[in-house]
Amino acid sequence: MSRTLYLIRHGESDRDSDRMYGSPRGDQWDPPLSAQGREQAELLAARLLVMDLDPFVVCASPMRRARETAEIFATRAGRGVELHDDLIEAHIGGWEAKPFEEIVEQDPAIMHALRHQAAIWSRAPGAEDESAFRERVLGAIESILGKHPNDNVLLFAHGGVVNAYCGAVLALPQEMFFLPHNASLNSIDIDGEDRRVRFLNDTTHLTDPSFFVAASE
Repeated sequence: MSRTLYLIRHGESDRDSDRMYGSPRGDQWDPPLSAQGREQAELLAARLLVMDLDPFVVCASPMRRARETAEIFATRAGRGVELHDDLIEAHIGGWEAKPFEEIVEQDPAIMHALRHQAAIWSRAPGAEDESAFRERVLGAIESILGKHPNDNVLLFAHGGVVNAYCGAVLALPQEMFFLPHNASLNSIDIDGEDRRVRFLNDTTHLTDPSFFVAASE
């Protein structure tokens, strides 16, 4: 049966938050959505509501930014949200909760990598092993697909999670091969054991929200 897996990155995070989440790999930065992030999530929800998704299930990382993004849509759709711990973002060790600018500016090698499209999170002290991260993400998503064999799956998670799964489908070895925008929609066609990337980094609902207004509105 052909169906679709939608991998959705959360809306913009509240950069002023100091909340942490106690994952099995250690404490991880766990901010809620910012005001802008909630607006992005609302626009995303409006798009999803006019798409032909039935039958579908909503799953999410339990981290606040992903969970809140999922709940904004699920509430409007009258659905519940399944939370899965193995959809949590990669643990970046000593970089958790540090401003991105501080991380990049503290090391010329990291700045060089950023400028030349090289992944940097595995350079963090005490970061989660790249292969272990991909393995847990693949295991989690394939388990969800197996649990819901007849449903489209809307999975709200993180940029690293989107990269890990799509990278495996595309047989790309690097930990990050693109930077998913906040509230972006990424789709994978699922047909039996086959997985095919359909579309990446779609933010049309943010740039042109009028395309996704329901006829009754």
